[in-house]
Amino acid sequence: MASILDEYEDSLSRSAVLQPGCPSVGIPHSGYVNAQLEKEVPIFTKQRIDFTPSERITSLVVSCNQLCMSLGKDTLLRIDLGKANEPNQVELGRKDDTKVHKMFLDHTGSHLLIALSSTEVLYVNRNGQKVRPLARWKGQLVESVGWNKALGTESSTGPILVGTAQGQILEAELSASEGGLFGPAPDLYFRPLYVLNEEGGPAPVCSLEAERGPDGRIFVIATTRQRLFQFIGRAAEGAEAQGFLGLFAVYTDHPPPFREFPSSLGYSELAFYTPKLRSAPRAFAWMMGDGVLYGALDNGRPDSLLSEEHVWEYPEGVGPGASPPLAIVLTQFHFLLLLADRVEAVCTLTGQVVLRDHFLEKFGPLKHMVKDSSTGHLWAYTERAVFRYHVQREARDVWRTYLDMNRFDLAKEYCRERPDCLDTVLVREADFCFRQRRYLESARCYALTQSYFEEIALKFLEARQEEALAEFLQRKLASLKPAERTQATLLTTWLTELYLSRLGALQGDPEALNLYRETRERFRTFLSSPRHKEWLFASRASIHELLASHGDTEHMVYFAVIMQDYERVVAYHCQHEAYEEALAVLARHRDPQLFYKFSPILIRHIPRQLVDAWIELGSRLDARQLIPALVNYSQGGEAQQVSQAIRYMEFCVNVLGETEQAIHNYLLSLYARGQPASLLAYLEQAGASPHRVHYDLKYALRLCAEHGHHRACVHVYKVLELYEEAVDLALQVDVDLAKQCADLPEEDEELRKKLWLKIARHVVQEEEDVQTAMACLASCPLLKIEDVLPFFPDFVTIDHFKEAICSSLKAYNHHIQELQREMEEATASAQRIRRDLQELRGRYGTVEPQDKCATCDFPLLNRPFYLFLCGHMFHADCLLQAVRPGLPAYKQARLEELQRKLGAAPPPTKGSARAKEAEGGAAAAGPSREQLKADLDELVAAECVYCGELMIRSIDRPFIDPQRYEEEHLSWL
Repeated sequence: MASILDEYEDSLSRSAVLQPGCPSVGIPHSGYVNAQLEKEVPIFTKQRIDFTPSERITSLVVSCNQLCMSLGKDTLLRIDLGKANEPNQVELGRKDDTKVHKMFLDHTGSHLLIALSSTEVLYVNRNGQKVRPLARWKGQLVESVGWNKALGTESSTGPILVGTAQGQILEAELSASEGGLFGPAPDLYFRPLYVLNEEGGPAPVCSLEAERGPDGRIFVIATTRQRLFQFIGRAAEGAEAQGFLGLFAVYTDHPPPFREFPSSLGYSELAFYTPKLRSAPRAFAWMMGDGVLYGALDNGRPDSLLSEEHVWEYPEGVGPGASPPLAIVLTQFHFLLLLADRVEAVCTLTGQVVLRDHFLEKFGPLKHMVKDSSTGHLWAYTERAVFRYHVQREARDVWRTYLDMNRFDLAKEYCRERPDCLDTVLVREADFCFRQRRYLESARCYALTQSYFEEIALKFLEARQEEALAEFLQRKLASLKPAERTQATLLTTWLTELYLSRLGALQGDPEALNLYRETRERFRTFLSSPRHKEWLFASRASIHELLASHGDTEHMVYFAVIMQDYERVVAYHCQHEAYEEALAVLARHRDPQLFYKFSPILIRHIPRQLVDAWIELGSRLDARQLIPALVNYSQGGEAQQVSQAIRYMEFCVNVLGETEQAIHNYLLSLYARGQPASLLAYLEQAGASPHRVHYDLKYALRLCAEHGHHRACVHVYKVLELYEEAVDLALQVDVDLAKQCADLPEEDEELRKKLWLKIARHVVQEEEDVQTAMACLASCPLLKIEDVLPFFPDFVTIDHFKEAICSSLKAYNHHIQELQREMEEATASAQRIRRDLQELRGRYGTVEPQDKCATCDFPLLNRPFYLFLCGHMFHADCLLQAVRPGLPAYKQARLEELQRKLGAAPPPTKGSARAKEAEGGAAAAGPSREQLKADLDELVAAECVYCGELMIRSIDRPFIDPQRYEEEHLSWL
């Protein structure tokens, strides 16, 4: 048994090959080379399993890669095909002549039902070895089982349907749990639902299939020998919601719809095709007396699940009374009939027999055939052999069938991965549409083929179908590769010419106004299509030439906008003196480069609107690039011209905060020429710091001097810190202005005094005003009467200076008295300091043996310590830790440096002169150990950490470190 299910090619059996429906042929127009490089793999390949049963095989079922077969009358062989070398054999425990009638395996491969000829039913679970009889089922000869694919699991079947030879449909549920000797039975319940009848009365339920639709509906299909019944409804609400009782209750008073055929095999079989496990079935095939009824399953139909029905009639020699079919299985495009000596495969699309696979007589007659929906493998067996069919690439040539049926969409669907076949389908579809005069559809299909471009274009031209030709050209254009620039230029130019010619022919015809508008809209759609944008952009020069040759200025502007060639649009408007339209284009697309280029033209015609547009763009424009346009415009010197330039420059400076020197210099020049009143305000607003002003000080000084703005010149001198020049010029304008300038050098008293002397000399010598000179003397505390006297003429009497002289003498006397008082206070302070020093020399503190450190609460005398006058005592290291966090960063760095030097300094030695010499040498090289300790004490022990300023500064610090707050909080819980 070790080699059981090892597959091999039997030398006496042959592969069943389903050949393609038509040979491969070359397609000259497609551009493809159709060469068959290797042998085509057959669709259906038969392999015999290397297995010789110990007894005859009476039944075989396969599901979810689990194979179960009954051998003789008392042996069950179970094989997990994933572990084929580990078979499991179970004895049924039957000692009478009872035979296995049928076996049923659910979709999970977990629940096996064995129907015996004695109307008994046995249950075996995949994970158990025990064969359990179903007591409630006794007395029923089971013919079919409808498994619950929606609710069935490995541990429970969920509600299932059971069909019997007496025509009854019953509902049951099985559980895999084994509760011991007194535990629950596997059959949870077993109740009748319905009885199927034919004309003669109850008929055996040959097949049962139950499905649930996506909308919650339940579908049940049951077959007898001649009839196919459909039960369609919704699950009932309440405790029985998951069962089928509510569904069959609807048909108590009236029979369900059914299909009936006159002939009978004495049995029938129903097969479903499901694309994937646990998905909805797509097709069905019912083997009965008159042939095979097959078609599609449509869950959306309200009255019937069956659609697209066809009946395949048995050929001569097959059917009732001759060689009846024994079983049927359904694949995606074929159903396979099992006869006693062969297997026949029929294509569901054409109804043709595409395979007849005969079996050798030495294996005996075929018994049955089943399909494993999880793997797609087909299994057939005789009493002495087991065969398996592999289904490979079943849809490979389906496209040809659909193509012959003119079902082009399905043909394309099944050859998407084969470009040569897809091209054949597209060419056939395009020719078909052309013959049907559906030219636009034909053009779309031709564009996807590899047909000769010239041939298709001439075909549409001969038929005078310019619209279809344009569609074909557009599709071809969209399929071009980036490197095919020449072809792209040709196609875009041709398309443009077609549209322009069509528009020219329709324009002016009132009867074709709607057609003209429709064509114009299609042309604009073509020009603005994102798919064609790259090619249109590459061919824009040719297209502009075509538009110009046709005189279509409207579309010339439209195309320029689409291509974002706004320069051409703006230039067009400017040439036609439509300056506001040009500005509207600039404002809409906000391209700075275009503003720089066209501003010199627009500012001469619409200055106010242009400046408004500049202001709206704000910082997106570089004001330096606009200065040339403003300079050319403002050269006329008119007030309006200068005012517009000043308005934009003020916006740049005041709103945008421009700091560029060229902008500020230009604004200064505009103020100097057109608005002198604003010049000084601007200079004062800019500030008096030479490092913060943004204009060129020397340029400003020269500009103000040229235009005679003296107050502005004085301000510039102040900014340049040329106070003497500022005072000299200010004296020509206003003495008060000169006084303001004289007070500016606050830190240079000598210069201030010099400046005030200049003012005094000017007042005395130029204005000859003694009272004003005395006022200057009072305004500046640095000037004294003796400094001013030399400026007065000799004939001036002393009466004019009497008050000033008296005030000066009083000031000297007061100053002398202040000096005497300060000397007396200094003497008294020195005496108090000497007295305090004498008292401090006698201060001391007492440390008791039991005294402890105020921080760590350990005995104080164990380690070096500090004693403060307040009474607090600390270990040296504890004080260091307490003080360090409150020190500034630079003091912490100094503290670390002192600790490092103390650690590196040699310990003090006693005694010899050599030690003293070493200590002296170390002191010469750097600070001594005592000096380092003194510096450390000055940092750490300058004041008590609990009584000094350090404690006061730390009053806002939390008691608990925020980083340790959570840890402290949890410790209290």
